[in-house]
Amino acid sequence: MDKIISLAKRRGFIFPGSEIYGGLANSYDYGPLGTELFRNIQNLWWKKIVQERPDMVGIRGPIIMNAKVWEASGHVKNFTDPLVECKICHVRMRADKLKDIAEHEKTHAGKKVEWTEAKNFNLLFKTFIGTTEDSKSTVYLRGETAQTMFTDFKLVLETMRKKLPFGIAQIGRSFRNEITTGNLIFRTKEFTIAELEYFVKPGEDDKAYEEWLDYQQDFFVKDLKLKQENIKKVELPKDELAHYSKRTVDTYYNFPFGWDEIAGIANRTDYDLKNHIDMSGANLKVKDEESQTEYIPYVVEPTFGLDRIMLAVLIDAYSESEARSGKEDAVHETEVTLRLSKELAPIKIAILPLSRKDELIKPAEKILQQLHKHWMCQYDETASIGKRYRRQDEIGTPYCVTVDFETVNDQAVTVRDRDTMKQDRVKISDLMDYFREKLPC
Repeated sequence: MDKIISLAKRRGFIFPGSEIYGGLANSYDYGPLGTELFRNIQNLWWKKIVQERPDMVGIRGPIIMNAKVWEASGHVKNFTDPLVECKICHVRMRADKLKDIAEHEKTHAGKKVEWTEAKNFNLLFKTFIGTTEDSKSTVYLRGETAQTMFTDFKLVLETMRKKLPFGIAQIGRSFRNEITTGNLIFRTKEFTIAELEYFVKPGEDDKAYEEWLDYQQDFFVKDLKLKQENIKKVELPKDELAHYSKRTVDTYYNFPFGWDEIAGIANRTDYDLKNHIDMSGANLKVKDEESQTEYIPYVVEPTFGLDRIMLAVLIDAYSESEARSGKEDAVHETEVTLRLSKELAPIKIAILPLSRKDELIKPAEKILQQLHKHWMCQYDETASIGKRYRRQDEIGTPYCVTVDFETVNDQAVTVRDRDTMKQDRVKISDLMDYFREKLPC
């Protein structure tokens, strides 16, 4: 894990938040490459979940909603973790994280560590709207993105002229006042969720659940290209289900710190819509066209933690090998390559003039101008070509275009493949067609 953390900061993927002020615990900024990688993951999710499915639409809701939304959803009462406090140093931890508790007790070597009785700790962030701080002005930062899709369900159904089954998807920031945080961006208090609510007739929920469970697994292996051996499904026992769930299957990834959750799929039944009907008085029912009777739809909810998925993508793509970027630069050194898929790689093409002479820099800059209208590119003219190859390997760039002294004569460049190390000589005039066959536009 230390190697991933080092690479993430050194190459501009993930920075400690507010670092010049000493940072803030478990707060991180995404650097330029992290921003691109995250955007590529997000866009791929939207393409596969919304764009390619005629039964899906998207929505974008606010972070702050009417406080009654969270009362109706059960979050004000039930969105809790068990909290215990060390009686020696007063550190607070989740009572169900026994491994973390055991690790903490080691810091008090030779002493008997006692803990307080477990108490439920609400994870919602509370704040206030307006100039007064009282119960009437109390609101919450959303703990999940799902509730907008329930409160706007009827509006979407009518304006988009949809019929069941259909789904509403959303990507957005969520906030949870987590007791235990750690492992870089794995568990933070502010994070991005990509999730959808799929509305079906009661009795059709189990079938839809299995279909979405398969679709979710395909997304990880076929689309994100995560290794199958690093993915597993975990069925939650009934006593661990969320207050709204009839069934939940989580997807775990094999992180360096152990197997842990990156996604899940819950059968929320009619829990949310029913509660919103009861509290708001709104009619969120659907009329059956055959029987003309009204019913409350059931809901299947696949959820994806995009920050955790990004961490999994970085770990899965990380590989080390003996020196391959040029012996003069890296004798006896281990080289790092991020074998990211072409869809996810933050930089698709690097343009590298062999030297800083004008006769090479000018055509290299023209190539950059041509290519970066279609793909994210990076121009690099400093250090030896071997070191520059190595830098691009470390950030996962699939292709490097080298402008050399022969370019002046043959109007061609050398294109290097990150994974195979194969080098093709390609005419500058053919570069667009060459990359259109190899890269997503």
